[in-house]
Amino acid sequence: MTHALKKLSVAMALTASTLAIALCFTPMVSAEEQAPSSALLKQLNNGNWLDPKEAESLRDELYYQRAIHAYMTMLPALNVIGLRDGSEKAFGSGYNVLPIWKQRMDSRAMVPTPNADVIYSMSYLDLKKTGPLVVKAPPNVIGMFTDFFQRTLTDVGAVGPDRARGGLYLILPPDYTGPVPASYFAVKSRTYNVFLFFRTVMAKGEGKPDPAPAVKSAETTRVYPLWATEKDVKPMEFPDASGKALNMMYPTDNEYWTKLKAFVDYEPVEAIDPELRGVLASIGIIKGEPFKPTEQQQALLKKAVEMAPRMILANRQLGREDKRNLYYADRQYENTWAGGTAEWMQDSYLDVSQRANFFQFAYSSAPAMVMHTTGAGSKYPFTARDKDGKYLEGGGTYKLRLPPNAPAALFWAVTAYNITDGTMPQTKQLMPSTNGYYDIPKQSDGSIEIWFGPDKPADVADSAFIQTIPGRNFLVALRLYGAEDAFYDQTWKPDDVIKVK
Repeated sequence: MTHALKKLSVAMALTASTLAIALCFTPMVSAEEQAPSSALLKQLNNGNWLDPKEAESLRDELYYQRAIHAYMTMLPALNVIGLRDGSEKAFGSGYNVLPIWKQRMDSRAMVPTPNADVIYSMSYLDLKKTGPLVVKAPPNVIGMFTDFFQRTLTDVGAVGPDRARGGLYLILPPDYTGPVPASYFAVKSRTYNVFLFFRTVMAKGEGKPDPAPAVKSAETTRVYPLWATEKDVKPMEFPDASGKALNMMYPTDNEYWTKLKAFVDYEPVEAIDPELRGVLASIGIIKGEPFKPTEQQQALLKKAVEMAPRMILANRQLGREDKRNLYYADRQYENTWAGGTAEWMQDSYLDVSQRANFFQFAYSSAPAMVMHTTGAGSKYPFTARDKDGKYLEGGGTYKLRLPPNAPAALFWAVTAYNITDGTMPQTKQLMPSTNGYYDIPKQSDGSIEIWFGPDKPADVADSAFIQTIPGRNFLVALRLYGAEDAFYDQTWKPDDVIKVK
């Protein structure tokens, strides 16, 4: 054996000897003395992969849950997309097309919580096609501009920068970097699509409202591209939307997702916050990429678009545990913003459930609807329950008493709505509402009584009766335009709705 091999043999022997000695001194513990396993390891199949069928089932469940979340968070966009598509199908599109409900809106227009007591003007501006647009707003408008997530760009009117004098509003696209001329009320939208929503106030006629002055005012609205010369501006069109059967509701089937995908593709990436983009991506909706759900995913999307509305309705039906949605300590009336802001912010969080509740049966949230602005803003206490807390049902007869001197500088109105989507009950009455422009008989104390039911009681005036549908629940909304201090400090309160036997 060579000298080198002898040295290697000795080294190996020493190593083995050292290892043996080390093993003798390594502490050995019993199974009971071993450190506990990770709780997650135990929970997740004791450290093993799942059964493939279970893994597929859980992945499908997560897809479904993400679709539910996507439905609820994207509802503000789909809500106004439904309005736009229904309007443009009937009246055409273009910055110069402004449909006006010249004889007031009625139940033939399927719209979430429409108002039959003002004159509506609604249009849908596409800044991607036109670039910056100027809108000349009439004086005394109650209105707003919102992007297509219904985030308010600005109020228009008494609470807006024009302070009810009217003025020129400049609406800028999200990617606009050019000059901004002075003397406009300039706002930039996060989406190319912008919703123009104006309400003009009727005059008091012979015992009833007179819409003519409000229509005349609305028809002074002008919309034109900022950089267009006068000769290239299209003349305004004001089609009369009254009396027409219109479906302006959002889809209730898988068209919901295809319209959402088209919207995502059309708008800037930044129009949707990154986390919500991630939710949409998890169900296959990514800007600029094909949306090709599998047959199984299509079934899950269908299930989500059917179940999400039921979940939202359940939330609305059961109410909030914190009771923030109640206007009064001793009344059934609710505040649809639950004491939050027009952007659905509570003290420390975005109220996603309350926002979904709202956009299931209403549209257009703006600061003027939430702020405590004496004589200028508007308030909308509503109730789906009678004085005893029972749901209002269209086969019963009910009475609502409004105490004298309703605190509304402009006017008050009361309307009945379907609970599911805020559409008007489709009865022979057509306009299930009444307002302070009518000569409603007053009681001896100056109060007013409004009646609801399938048939008008014999001694009740037509203007004091709102027809309902037997077998269907409904809600009652009180509108106070130009709400005054007596409303805010609650020295004036509407009575609860009472069921009359």
